[in-house]
Amino acid sequence: MSPLIIIAIVFVAVVTLVAAFGAMMAGNRASQAEDRLDFLTGAAGATTMKGQDGTSLMLGTAAEGKTAAVDFLNRFGDIQRFLSQANVSITAGQFLAATIGLGAVGALIIFTLGLPFYFAPLAAGVLGSLPFGYVFIARKRRVGAFAKQLPDALELVSRALRAGHSLAAGFNLVGDEMPQPISGEFARCYEEQNLGIPLEEALEGMTERVPNLDLRFFATAVILQRQTGGDLAEILDKIGHLVRERFQIFGQIQALTGEGRLSGIVLLALPPVLFVVMYRLNPDYVMVLFTDEIGKLMLTGAVFMQLAGAFVIKKIINIKV
Repeated sequence: MSPLIIIAIVFVAVVTLVAAFGAMMAGNRASQAEDRLDFLTGAAGATTMKGQDGTSLMLGTAAEGKTAAVDFLNRFGDIQRFLSQANVSITAGQFLAATIGLGAVGALIIFTLGLPFYFAPLAAGVLGSLPFGYVFIARKRRVGAFAKQLPDALELVSRALRAGHSLAAGFNLVGDEMPQPISGEFARCYEEQNLGIPLEEALEGMTERVPNLDLRFFATAVILQRQTGGDLAEILDKIGHLVRERFQIFGQIQALTGEGRLSGIVLLALPPVLFVVMYRLNPDYVMVLFTDEIGKLMLTGAVFMQLAGAFVIKKIINIKV
């Protein structure tokens, strides 16, 4: 194949990759603002107070990002909720389009470079999983940052209650004084109740956007206190103290399981790295695994044992606090 054709194919693939990530990073703030205004003015097509998952939502229209493929994938999990938990401003349809596009680019690169066809599904899977990996990492970082900020936010709300302010004023104080991501969530909860959504529904929506157990404890405590009464400031202090103690225990566990985690990474990475090295040194020696029947069985068994080993190692080092 001509080097110019290869360069052109690689250029197109890189441009497509950059465009896909640009579509993921680009926000749709203007359309969200229009949807909110439509909802407040009662325009046709605006959503109701309840979202598809039963939570209170202020943004989005009923037909936003809805396709047959998205509906099918939603049977295995709520894609839009997953994206909102990562604070990624794209719809489920855009996310699915980026995944399919990158997967097609990966398969196209394998075919145009003249590599064996059985590498095409692998390349498509690797590139196609990039959007999911990006959203998953962003979601994990955001939830982790929120969990670290939650004790300080609870203490701030508790101090505001002791100073004579209302609970809503405490939420507004957290939104003004604390950094993201917790300030944005508390500010959104404050704005939602100002626009007429009950506080219980606003808190339930926040717990859906941030899947954190301590935050659910806080929401449950607030809802119960509003129904039965009690000293909410003292309850918030106890929850904050509990969260800090949990973080301390979690740090100790991370230190004790560090060796196991590093050993798991080395053991799981060794077979693929060794396969790549052997393929570069002697391709014919490695290709027996793909051509011979016994080799295929050995390769299948190796993949299965790798997955089983990863599962066992994760169970050993993953200690819930």
